[in-house]
Amino acid sequence: MTTATPDHQNVSAAEQTPAARIGAVLFKNRGWLPVPFLVVPVLAMQELTTRNLVIGAIVMLIGEWWRMWGVATAGTVTRRRSRNVQKLVSHGPFAWSRNPLYNGNFLLWMGIIAISGVYWFIPVAAVIFAIEYYYIVRYEEGVLESIFGQVYLDYKAKTPRWFPRPPKPEDAQGEFYWAEAWRSEISTFMQFAAIILVFWAKDKWM
Repeated sequence: MTTATPDHQNVSAAEQTPAARIGAVLFKNRGWLPVPFLVVPVLAMQELTTRNLVIGAIVMLIGEWWRMWGVATAGTVTRRRSRNVQKLVSHGPFAWSRNPLYNGNFLLWMGIIAISGVYWFIPVAAVIFAIEYYYIVRYEEGVLESIFGQVYLDYKAKTPRWFPRPPKPEDAQGEFYWAEAWRSEISTFMQFAAIILVFWAKDKWM
């Protein structure tokens, strides 16, 4: 974790751009963003095969590991929808990529699509994801620049936005809250288990 004194009164130019303003709306309503990634696979699902189940499960496990590592690193800050950020998290997976939770989300959703066998939807979903998170990330980056200033800009300069890159060992070290991550991710586990159960039920009685 990078040490910096938060300034919640400052508003950077990056936070005031049109893209950041759109991102602010999407960020506050991001609980609805997965809907197309879940509804389309359920409605258009093909036959449930072992091949698709294995491929999807592997992709989902990688995504959930990446996501849980991020939650264990950042703690409850990952569930907030406000601008009241108290610390700049830059260790663990955040030293590899600035958006490890979103990377994990993407893999989880792609895994669900793979299980459903609706492979034509993967490029469509990727485009939807790219558009949604283009704006959300612009908003988040603007907020963090406002609050942490040059400390955030230094972190931003050395850490990729999306594609993970191995950091220096000292940059990845810090505290991790695994018990809190498990508690936080229970709802995620239950949601995806329910979706897979729907796939199974639809395949059995379709």
